[in-house]
Amino acid sequence: MPLNALLFDLDGTLANTDPIHFENWREIMLGYGMEIDQEFYDAQFSGRRNLEIVEEHLPQLSAEEGLQLSEYKEAQFREQATRLPPLAGLAKILDWSQRHSLKQAVVTNAPRVNAEFMLQVLGLIETFPTVILGEELPIGKPDPLPYQLALKTLDVLAAEAIAFEDSPSGVRSAVGAGILTVGMATSQTPELLYELGATLVVNDFADLRLWELLEKLRSNPKSKICVLGGESDRPFRLSPFPLPPSPSNAEQQILLVANDTELINLMV
Repeated sequence: MPLNALLFDLDGTLANTDPIHFENWREIMLGYGMEIDQEFYDAQFSGRRNLEIVEEHLPQLSAEEGLQLSEYKEAQFREQATRLPPLAGLAKILDWSQRHSLKQAVVTNAPRVNAEFMLQVLGLIETFPTVILGEELPIGKPDPLPYQLALKTLDVLAAEAIAFEDSPSGVRSAVGAGILTVGMATSQTPELLYELGATLVVNDFADLRLWELLEKLRSNPKSKICVLGGESDRPFRLSPFPLPPSPSNAEQQILLVANDTELINLMV
């Protein structure tokens, strides 16, 4: 099927906001006698909804207190994030998407006020008229629901879309919805993102491997994706051969299968 949509996470994908979020949460948790480091934050906080974090790590707070703490934390974030630089290559991929008439959406667990704030700071309000807010759904990431809703809203199939995600919960959500997922290694290791199901992991949107993949998908609209390695329930045609022993070397091999016969090797 042709590539018809690009779906973007917000924090850590359109801009690397995790350093700010980490410091906000670190200071808050210190006030409750709990010291967290970057590793703990990456595993337990990154990409999750605030109220879930509060319920798990500050169970002594009432629902109202948890909500107030969440609002305070996000207000602190907005005070410090008034000059967010976009991730490298973002302008290029958005221009490429527009030239190819692709549909676009943001799919995020961020609160509405933060999502609107970040898109405003990045100058992307008009670029993304469709924003799916996991916080306002019955369940957010890592459940597939936010991405399933994005596909339904844009009227595209999972096989027609690519998702860009940086967090474990986000990758699980997109992969669970059957979407080819590109991991953004802004907050997690490439090894972990591959393990969670990402097809390709890059540092930013300027990575040449990403552009080779995008161009081959566009030039072969009937292509299917065949990934060497991965789980048997992934929505792509899979080879039984294992990945190379060190995925950090970015040696995962992707095969674009055109018309079920022609194999186009793409070393990524």
